[in-house]
Amino acid sequence: MSRKTIDKSGLLERIDYRFADETLLDRSLTHISALSGKSRNGGSYQRLEFLGDRVLGLVISDMLLRAFPKADEGELSKRLADLVRKETCAEVARAMDLGAAIRLGNSESNAGGRRRTTILADVCESLIGAVFLDGGYAAATKVIDKFWHERMHALAKPPRDAKTALQEWAQGRGLPTPSYQEVERKGPHHSPEFRVAVVLPDRDPAEGQGRSKRAAEQAAAAAMLAREGVEFAQVER
Repeated sequence: MSRKTIDKSGLLERIDYRFADETLLDRSLTHISALSGKSRNGGSYQRLEFLGDRVLGLVISDMLLRAFPKADEGELSKRLADLVRKETCAEVARAMDLGAAIRLGNSESNAGGRRRTTILADVCESLIGAVFLDGGYAAATKVIDKFWHERMHALAKPPRDAKTALQEWAQGRGLPTPSYQEVERKGPHHSPEFRVAVVLPDRDPAEGQGRSKRAAEQAAAAAMLAREGVEFAQVER
């Protein structure tokens, strides 16, 4: 039995789902770096990631409405944003040991792609998309509930991220909403790194870097808060 077969079998046990069409599973685990020629156009996980992202958002929104019947729209939105962000999806991927099952090109594998947050998060979403196409909404909900249920209930209060904290701090001083500007994007198309600056009037911009624009914006906001001596209770899991 090959290592690939062992990894896929173990993954299926961990997510407690069996595919009727295993080609969907294979595609959900295939990074574009592992493909060549015409197969690069549709053989990677990218289309399934697009679908899985939307399925995850819908299922988590449904779960939140049921779990927090007294929460208003603002609180639900904050909880949703925390539960579907790339970092949380990557944590779930690590809980699944998803990295061992990803099909990568040699260069991406040697560069540590199996541990990279962006790739892990993307494949997590693509796997959800594959389960949805293979088994429908109920099957996708079962997988999502298995890995997100405890995370959803882990916080008594919704998380407060750096961007939210900076916006509240700025509004408290009569300042406009902070604006974010992309300063630089580098790296390959499938795995870029962003540098973003956050701007407020009469203050020097602060910069942050990340594997996604969202992560870079959070880093920039945290940098400005730190420079201004503002403490905030950002929740990490």
